[in-house]
Amino acid sequence: MAWFRRSQENIQTGGPKKDVPDGMWTKCGGCGEIIHRKQLEQNLFTCYKCNYHFRIGSKVYFEILLDKKTFKEMDKKIRSMDPLNFVDSKKYSQRLDEAVRKTGLMEAVRIGTGEINGLPVVVACMDFAFIGGSMGSVVGEKIARAIDAARLKKHPLIIVSSSGGARMMEGALSLMQLAKSSAKLAQLSDAGVPYISIMTDPTTGGVTASFAMLGDVHIAEPAALIGFAGPRVIKQTIGKDLPKGFQRAEFLLEKGFVDMVVHRKEMKETVSKILTLLQN
Repeated sequence: MAWFRRSQENIQTGGPKKDVPDGMWTKCGGCGEIIHRKQLEQNLFTCYKCNYHFRIGSKVYFEILLDKKTFKEMDKKIRSMDPLNFVDSKKYSQRLDEAVRKTGLMEAVRIGTGEINGLPVVVACMDFAFIGGSMGSVVGEKIARAIDAARLKKHPLIIVSSSGGARMMEGALSLMQLAKSSAKLAQLSDAGVPYISIMTDPTTGGVTASFAMLGDVHIAEPAALIGFAGPRVIKQTIGKDLPKGFQRAEFLLEKGFVDMVVHRKEMKETVSKILTLLQN
């Protein structure tokens, strides 16, 4: 048997190693395509190949939806408390501190005023990165304040939802926000002020059971998961297989639960047209 040995130690088989910054490349959750970060940003965080919509935060959504430099945030510093001294695998107060530190946000929703193609609006956008976009007492309060601002200013209201549902760490206080936001929206309707609900992936639980499904117009992003209980829970409850595409935006459009499914790149112009029609 012949044995071979390198005549030189540490032979360079290629050029100098180049460090690739973390987060430069992203894998599409729809088709598995590897996408460069800059290309993803240019395509408004949607896959150029399969149109998969990546989850984005309120900062990016406000940039997509509103005219430049028109967003003015309201009630920025309101923070949740821990009224029940709730503890599961860790303290709720600790979870809140970690979420604030990780996201740079004070809560799972941001509210404010802005303009869409020159039309003044009141907006609210949820952040799934903050404890799953769950709705606690502060989220409910901020949504209520946004609704009140829209009613008093007579400006259309737009809420972008992205949530796992009610925040269990606040118990009944969290569930009370469903009734609170629904009552406020009834006042907004009585005042004749339009409300457009935009549902992104995922919009579930108590948010779906309250303000997300109480709009004058319901818009969903493509393939967004929208429902109350999750598909797995429903399947176990009824003991039957669910239809293909169950609880996805297109399925809800077919059943009449949403009015339209709109690509993120077309969202601003679509909302602008709807507002013009409603106000006229």
